[in-house]
Amino acid sequence: MKLNPILGLSPAALARCVPFALFMLMLALRGYLPSGAGVDARWIYGVSVLVVGGALVWYWRGYGELARQNLPNARETLLSCAVGLLVFGLWIQLDAPWMQIGEPTASFLPLDLQGQKIWPLIALRLIGAALLVPIMEELFWRAFLMRWIESPQFETVDPQRVGVKAIVLSTFVFMLAHTLWLAAIVAGLAYADLYRRTGKLWTAVIAHAVTNGALGIWVVQTGQWQFW
Repeated sequence: MKLNPILGLSPAALARCVPFALFMLMLALRGYLPSGAGVDARWIYGVSVLVVGGALVWYWRGYGELARQNLPNARETLLSCAVGLLVFGLWIQLDAPWMQIGEPTASFLPLDLQGQKIWPLIALRLIGAALLVPIMEELFWRAFLMRWIESPQFETVDPQRVGVKAIVLSTFVFMLAHTLWLAAIVAGLAYADLYRRTGKLWTAVIAHAVTNGALGIWVVQTGQWQFW
């Protein structure tokens, strides 16, 4: 396995880590940008959609787990949608104070000074959350990290043979990246189980997309912006 001389990662690992790292950097920038900077930090999310989306397109040919032959069949797709909706239903219930870790570093409130919805911001958020994030995160958390914990030669690891240790540890790290820690555990285990059960990363991506899409629609309709 050829390693990058600077980061010590193989090209395959970099392809799955770089988009995620870019997204986290943009998230940090949005969260810590000084209020007096003269920039509406909410629009940085749109920039992150373009930057991370561009990175995914750049590396796309290297994502063998997302190749056409690995698309789920009808039954697997329906199962993924059902799991995604179930996770959504649980996510909005698992928000008690003791189920949270701190406060979000970059809150997203797409309202103007009069309290009216800013629809371009909402559209960007929905596109990012329902289309971009599921692909980016499943490539990193499940396709890379979970299999890498099983073996540093992660590309050789059959997802259907991943052990409990790799699932638990990768889900634990996944949890640390979310404010709602218990909801994140439920989601991480559900998506990992789909990937392990079917051997197809698309099932986890679809479930994740359904969860995020349903959550986004619910947030916009109810005004429960703290879930964004």
